[in-house]
Parts: sequence; C-alpha cells; structure tokens
Amino acid sequence: MSNIPAGAAEEDGQDPQGETAVADFLGKFCLDCHGADTAEGERDFAAFALPLESVPQLITADEIINSVTLKAMPPEDAEQPSDEQRVAVVTELRKAVQDAREKFNSTGGRTVMRRLSNREYENTLATLFDRRVDTLGLTADFPKEQTSHHVDTIGESLVTSGFLLDQYFQAASRLVETRLGKPATKPQSWHFTDNFKQYEELSNPHRDVFKYKFLCLYEQPNTDTRQGGYGHIQDFLQGVPVSGLYDIEVHAQAMHRDTHYDPKIFRIDFSEPFQLGVVPGDVTKGHIHYPQAIEPVLGTAVVPDEQPEWLSFRVWLEAGQTPRFIFPNGPYESRASVIATNKRYKDEFKNPKVGVSRSTLLREGELPHIRIGEIKIHGPIEEPGGGNEERAVFGSEGFHAERAVEQLFAFAERAFRRPLEDSDRQRIERLYQQRLSEQATPRQAALDTLKMILCSPSFLYLSEITPEDENELRPFDLASRLSYALWAAPPDEALLAAARSGRLTETAELKKQILRLLDDERSQEFVNGFLDSWLNLRDIGNLPPPRKAAWEYYAQNLPVSMKRETRLFFQNLLKDNGSVTDFLDADYSFVDKRLAKLYGLPEQDTLRLADGFQRVSLEDSKQRGGLLGMASVLTVSANGVDTSPVTRGVWVSENILGVTPPPPPDDVPALDADVRGAKTIREKLAKHSADKTCMVCHQSIDPLGFALETFDPIGRWRTKYPKPKGGSEAAKIDPSGKFPSGESYDDFVSFKQVLLQERRDDFTRHLIEMLLTYTTGRHMERVDQYEIDDIYTRVEADDFGMRTMLVEVLTSQIFRSR
Repeated sequence: MSNIPAGAAEEDGQDPQGETAVADFLGKFCLDCHGADTAEGERDFAAFALPLESVPQLITADEIINSVTLKAMPPEDAEQPSDEQRVAVVTELRKAVQDAREKFNSTGGRTVMRRLSNREYENTLATLFDRRVDTLGLTADFPKEQTSHHVDTIGESLVTSGFLLDQYFQAASRLVETRLGKPATKPQSWHFTDNFKQYEELSNPHRDVFKYKFLCLYEQPNTDTRQGGYGHIQDFLQGVPVSGLYDIEVHAQAMHRDTHYDPKIFRIDFSEPFQLGVVPGDVTKGHIHYPQAIEPVLGTAVVPDEQPEWLSFRVWLEAGQTPRFIFPNGPYESRASVIATNKRYKDEFKNPKVGVSRSTLLREGELPHIRIGEIKIHGPIEEPGGGNEERAVFGSEGFHAERAVEQLFAFAERAFRRPLEDSDRQRIERLYQQRLSEQATPRQAALDTLKMILCSPSFLYLSEITPEDENELRPFDLASRLSYALWAAPPDEALLAAARSGRLTETAELKKQILRLLDDERSQEFVNGFLDSWLNLRDIGNLPPPRKAAWEYYAQNLPVSMKRETRLFFQNLLKDNGSVTDFLDADYSFVDKRLAKLYGLPEQDTLRLADGFQRVSLEDSKQRGGLLGMASVLTVSANGVDTSPVTRGVWVSENILGVTPPPPPDDVPALDADVRGAKTIREKLAKHSADKTCMVCHQSIDPLGFALETFDPIGRWRTKYPKPKGGSEAAKIDPSGKFPSGESYDDFVSFKQVLLQERRDDFTRHLIEMLLTYTTGRHMERVDQYEIDDIYTRVEADDFGMRTMLVEVLTSQIFRSR
C-alpha cells in the first residue's frame, strides 16, 4: 500500500496498521468488481493507497466511506464485512481524508496576503475621515463576504473580483465627493406643523380624525404588517441638501401609557417610558414607511407623558436623506392590537363599527402611541476648520493648493499604514498633475487623487513590505496586523511611532502596545469580530423563529440583547484576566431587563431598561452559567423553528471542543426535526445509530446535544417539548447522556461539570487556536502545534487567564511571522 518508512509515517500522523487494514478490506471486498480489469461503474480501486496524495484520491476515499457506511458496497450477493470491519475501515479513511484536506489546504505556515474585510474597510474609512460612514452604506452592494469556518479574516476567503473592484471605486468616489466635494451651503431652517400623511390603512383614519395634524407612531419597527412603525415628513421627502450635521427638534408626547386596555394586547412593558428614535430614510431606496437597508439609529430620547415637550437631536444626515422617527419599545403588531382592542372593548365606543375601526379608537379610545405635532430642522451646522473630514484628510489647516502634493503624501501614508516608497509618491503626484492639466481645480484634482489612493492595493490589502525571504514581520507590518486584530482599524500614531523607532519587534514594547490597545474602547471591535467568528454569532437572525411561537424575539429585539450578554462576559474576562474556564461554567453573567425576563431571573422585577446591562449572580439559577447557558449560543445553535441534539451537538463539538465531525454520507436523509418529544427524538437517533458505521459519529455528537434540549430555539428553559397537534400529552425532556469515554450526566448542570473537569484542556487549546486563526488570518496547521502547546503551558501557569492568553497569542512567533 505504501512505501513510507514506519518512522516517517508516524511523524506524519499516518498509522501503517491502519493503511494495511484499508488495503486488506479493499482487497477482500472490493477489488473483484473494482479492480484494474473490472472497474465497474468506472471505479478502479486497485491503485488506491494511503496516504492520499491527490484530489481524485480524496474524492475516491469519500465515495468509499459513503458506500461502506450506507452498506451499498459490497453488493448484497457478495461476502459481507462485519460491523467491526466496516467501522475500522471507515474510521481510518476519515482520518486519512482529514489529513489530506489539511495538507492540500496548507499555506506552509504563512498568512496569505488578504484584503480588508467589509467591516474593516468601513472602520478604516471612518478612522481616516474621522466620521461615521455607516450612514452611506458603502458596502451595501458589495458581494456577500465569504468566511472560512465562520472566520471573516482568512486571507484565502477574502477574494477580490472585478465586480468588487468596481464597487470599491464607486464607494471611494461617493465618500470623497459626499464628504469633501460638497458645495458650500448656508444653514437653513424648516418647520413642519401639518400634512403629516401616513400610508396604507393609517391614511384615512388620520385624515378623518386628525386632518393630518399629527404624526403618530403605533408600533416598534420590527413587525410583520408594518403599520405605524416609521414616521416620515411628507413635505420633506427630498431630504437635506448636503451631507452634514443637522439639529432636529420634535414636539412629542407619549399618549395613553396608562391605558386601561389589557397590556397583553400590546405586548410591551407599560412601566417603561416610551422612547423615540431617529433613523435616516431615502425615498429613492424603497417605501419610506418600511425598513430600509441603511438606517442606523442616529439618536434616541425619552418621550414625556403629561404634555408635549420639545425633544432635541443633533444627527448626521447624508445628502438626500430625510429623518424618520421610530418607537423602539412600542407595541408589537399594531394591526393585531387594533383588532383585539375593538373586539374586547367595543361596548365602550359610542358608535362601534363591525371589524377594525382605527378611526373610532383614535377619536374615543386609549390606544398607546407617540404623537408628534411639530418638527423643526436646522442645518447643515457649521463646523470649525471645515469639519472633521477636512481636518482628518488635509490637516488642521485644511486644504492648501500650494501644499496639495505634500498633503496627499501625508494622507497616503496613513491610508497605506507604512512609509511611502518613491513609486508611491510618483504615482500620486503624476495623477494630481494630470488632473490639473485636464483643467480640474487644485481641490478637485486632490479629491480625484484621494479616490485613487482609496482604490490602491496598498490600502485595500494588508500588504506586507517585509522581504519575501524574511519570516518575521517588520515593524510596520506587525503594527498593521496588531491594530487590525484588536481594533479592526489602522494603527494610531502611537503604534506607528513604535514601528518607526523599530522597537515594536521587541517583546516588551509589543506587549506594552497590546495592553494599550486592549484598554482602548476601540478594542470592542475585537470582542465583536472574534465572537462572531468563534461562536458564529453573526448568524443570529438568519433563521429566525416563527413570530407566533416567539414574539418576544421580535418585540423586544432580543438578538441585540443576546449578543450583548456574550460580549460583556468576554470583555469582563479580558479586563479582569478571568479564567477561560468561566466560558464552560460560571455563577454570574450580564443581563438587561429583557434577558432577565427571558431567563426568569429575579432581576426582571427590579431592572429598568435605563439600567442597561448589569452583572447578576446565577448562584440560584444553575440552568444558566457559561456560554452554553446563554441565549445567543442556544439560538445560533438551533434552526429557529425547533431544536435537535445532533445540530447542537455538532455546534458544541466544533466551537467548544474544536473537533469537526465528518459530514454524513450524501445519501443519508436528515433526521426529521423533533417537535413531539424527547422520547421520539431519542428513538429516532437510536434507530439511526443502530448501524455501527453511523454510530461512530453519533456516539460522539449526540451526548453533546442531549443536555441542551432543555432550551428552546431562543434559549428559554423548558422541561417538556411543545404540545403536539391532536391534543396528546407534551413529552418530557430527558437531558441525560453518556460520553463515549464513559462520563455520564443527568442534566445540563452535570453536563457542564463533565466539560469543565474532563474537557477543559481540549477547550483551552481550541480557544488558543481560534485566537491565533482570527488574529493572523490563517488556519492553524500541524507545524503550529508545538508553539500552541507552549502557549497553553504559560496560560495554565497563570490560572487560565483570558488576558494572559490573548497577550501570549499576540506576542507568539506565530503572530509575529508572515
């Protein structure tokens, strides 16, 4: 089968006995039909050997695995292998496939030069222009970002197409012209007191009852029927004339927060004051009263109850954008609440009508809503020095034609994150002079040159100036890698100064800079990006639950709270150098009022929305604690509609223990999702796993998911499955299980203890690998394991501190190398 010497095979991870087992199996059960002379189905296994050296061999191995697992080979009329023989050959082939894939995908321990991810691109532009750019939606039309094992910083995945290059040019042109090429515009004032038209089923009632004198908000934005979630100014659809800061004043009042109608109809907490938010809208981008792709929240305020008051906002609007108003904690589904109110309280109205009568409710009833009577807008507000962008791009004194080239050089150095080379200067000056020769004004020539700089590979890519024959990154390359790892943005002046001095490559200086960057609020970008990659939190919401089964998920915007809990938990470990074992189990977490209610914690009765997130004890709430008790993880590991121990088991295996189970054979149908009871799903899994080739995987996967069945698809605790249709009893959940290594557990609490006591090392090593993968932009390979072992040893010696782990990762040779 193989000519590899025994010693070499062992070093490369191969097992000579395993190779022999595969050869014997094929020779005895396969070669009669699939040999060199009898290649039935065009499959010749005579030359098949381990280790796998080519992609065709890899495909053949996958075919053999599938056929043996499904018992499609050998045919029924041929001699059959025993279950033990099937398991042995499938196990060895799966190992060989994994080894081959690692080999074929190997980068030789080097990071492939990569472009900025979309989020890094926008963060970089916001840094260079010293202003938020999310109001522009620069990447809205970019191709969907590709990830590798959920990580969005892997160089091989961040490909660049011709279409993307065109999008980069359009984005650069739009940003530069909108922010720096806008015409000088004197501030204007607008005052709106009527013609507050609202669309669809709101229009006639507002005309009949209010004569369009009020702009009213009836529901929170995230609804299904879209009736009264967005309030716009009908006479200001054209939006603001130029991009800039605008002062907005709104004369508003919270109406009927003390309504006597049943609060359950509206599904909101009437003990909380109503909130008013401002988002941008663009009439050219779709319905002005529906959600739009670009609508970051620009400002919020609490709305008074007793009488109307003026609420003030200073917001940034792009040219053509008009302010729209939202009710973030408003009623859920206005149409449904109107129907329910009319049905239950119709006898209170003077002239009740059959069916829905919003007009009657507005005239006589107590429908909770926000009422706006006047709106004032003033701007653009004059800013000193021409504004943030002018100073950030051209310096404190703004653009000067006689120093234009010098100013462009300075900006390019910041954009390229390194000293300029002669070729860079020549290209910049050549384009600037060319535009002047084409009769462009000096300022326009400079703006066009800025666009070129923002489309340069030196800007779009984390390109390296370290010579190819050097393995260790030189200071400026190291500065960029570090800054994008922790801030997802370019290095600041202090980090660049350390690079210029050459000290950054010294471990002491590097560690000093790491700690400084970590203590800066911009390190929140690392927390967000890493958790999105490690735990795949960015996928929360991709498979949302049904609205009727989990209305809280929508009405309370739970995905935001879910992610925030996990981020604060991680941030706290980083700040206090807490033990990473807290990820597996902890007696505390961070919740707001909404999560406290979802979790059934006593703080739901004392927390207010204004309190935000608070650290809470879980001493008396053992069903929570650690990542696996968090709604974010429980939601992203479900499919929205229901749960499966297999799906969640795979998630735990991959993201907590770092073991990727092999995919099931192509012809094996997926298990039906269980909505009828734990007994049913266990019976299905037991039947499915009766075949020992299937059992090889399921005995490792299923025990990782059984304990999590005590949580529904959005992380609510449960002891029974939903009651099935037909009226039969809801089945009780059995959260017990047994690991293939012998450890057993009775429930979620004891399951976490098994992970903590028996799988702590596996989890810690995987976390180290994920940190290295995310921060270097490449997956770890076998050659990296020696240093990962060293990092683990140092982290273990410091009580598994999270901050220690990150510092060790960022000062490692792996991170500092190409």
